[in-house]
Formats: sequence, C-alpha cells, structure tokens
Amino acid sequence: MSVPKQSLGTSPQILEEYQRVGKELSVKYPSVNIEPILELFTIFGEFVGTEGIKETICEDPDDNKFIECAIASGSKLIVSGDKHLLNISGYKRIEVLKPREFVDAYLE
Repeated sequence: MSVPKQSLGTSPQILEEYQRVGKELSVKYPSVNIEPILELFTIFGEFVGTEGIKETICEDPDDNKFIECAIASGSKLIVSGDKHLLNISGYKRIEVLKPREFVDAYLE
C-alpha cells in the first residue's frame, strides 16, 4: 500500500516507540503533554505494514524502523532530529530533515 504524498506515514513499531519515549519524557518534563501528538499519529497517520522490509542501514539498529516505514509507504521524507537518521539522509532517495528545516522548507 502506498501512502499518498502528503500523508503522515507511520507504523505500529514507530507509534510504540513514541509512546515509550513519551512516558520517559513525562517523568523528566511533567508539564509537557505528548498525548495530542500521539493522537495526531493515531487519528491521521496512515499505518503501513513493514513486514518483509528489513533495512540495516542505521548505526542505531532501533532507527531502522523509520527507513522501513518510509520504504513501505513510498515516502521520500522523514522528519527527525535523530543524528543516526540524519547521517543516512539520501538513502534510497529518502531525505531526512530536522523539524526546523521541515518547517522552514515546507510550512512557511
């Protein structure tokens, strides 16, 4: 299944990571509520299956799920500040932009 160009592609593995990290951050920053962002992904995200796609390109193997999702969804853009993902920007023509770069390039 190909996600339309302007969709928010995600996978169950990515949502699980966001939930886990959200819980960790809520302990460190109790005034920050990540639930609206998780809702955004749950409601508006186009969930794709990544079965059969195994990429081992990232220095941090846990980050491979983002490349796998991009490949499965046909995405050409990942928005992330993760240094391991930023280091492989351009892999299979998938660009990785920091959030500020994304906002500057696409939303202003």
